Amino acid sequence: MKSTFATLALVALAGTALSSAAHADTAKMRIAFSNNYAGNSWRQAMLKSYGIVTQKAVKDGIVAAADVFTTADKEVPTQAAQIQNLVLQGYNAIVIDAASPDALNGAIKQACDAGVVVVSFDGIVTEPCAYRVVVDFKAMGEEEVNQMAKFQPKGGNLLEIRGLAGTSIDDAIHQGILEGVKKHPDFKIVSSVTGDWDQTTAQKAVATVLPSLPAIVGVVDQGGDGYGAAQAFAAAGKPRPTIIEGNRQDELQWWKEQKAKDGYQTWSASIAPGVSSLAFWVAQQVLDGRKDIPHDLLVPYLAFTQADFEQELPKIPTGGVASHEYTLDESKAAIKANMK
Repeated sequence: MKSTFATLALVALAGTALSSAAHADTAKMRIAFSNNYAGNSWRQAMLKSYGIVTQKAVKDGIVAAADVFTTADKEVPTQAAQIQNLVLQGYNAIVIDAASPDALNGAIKQACDAGVVVVSFDGIVTEPCAYRVVVDFKAMGEEEVNQMAKFQPKGGNLLEIRGLAGTSIDDAIHQGILEGVKKHPDFKIVSSVTGDWDQTTAQKAVATVLPSLPAIVGVVDQGGDGYGAAQAFAAAGKPRPTIIEGNRQDELQWWKEQKAKDGYQTWSASIAPGVSSLAFWVAQQVLDGRKDIPHDLLVPYLAFTQADFEQELPKIPTGGVASHEYTLDESKAAIKANMK
């Protein structure tokens, strides 16, 4: 598996002295997690990873609380009000998966002005006072098309499945896909649908447009939608295209079955849901007095190829997503890597 996570672990082990900083300064502090959406397998895995790490951190006395708050809808005003309430409740830091990169900036600035540390990840915010744990989603989108060119060297028509509208992730991956198509002009995006990073939503959206589309050679997407797209093509009796996958268990299982049948080839990539645990540790380290943490930390996305995806598949729970929970040492290593 090509991953930077193993490298981070080695760096952390090599520099064990990094973990000697005292945690006493945060033992009485509380960290809240503001999450705008939990309606797909990635978000559920993300919350699970966050819970695994933070519950242990509370038990170990590193922080006093690490509470999770998920909005009842996907709307920006709801999350803005939630952030304001968390400030009023006296939380020392807020980790946030944001509904919008800029529409929450007012609430974020109010939190910072009140002395609250804000760390955004996945759905990041642009307010300068916040920290951002960033995956280069644009590069991931561009790489989708690069990979597609290997499997479909003659080019052809592509169907794009977009994610949750208004989020930084959706826009970044979309822009990357457009850049990829510019570099591979034999491809043409003939339709774009919204899948909300959810198999059921994606399947319905794809099924709606398929009857009116020309022959499709490939599907570029954002994760959580590959299996739904495959089901829609099968139900419509359409030829199976090359579908880029998003590290979900059902997608990789489908890929394995297709590979066994006739050697089907594709590529899979996504942000690891456990990046939520890295965001937590960044917040804890800032609260612990570290002044050298960059406000923008770049972390790798997790990708699988024809050669290694089957090794990962047994490790992913049914309905789950390939993930990685960060330890404190790995988080310190990731911070250090961003300081170079």
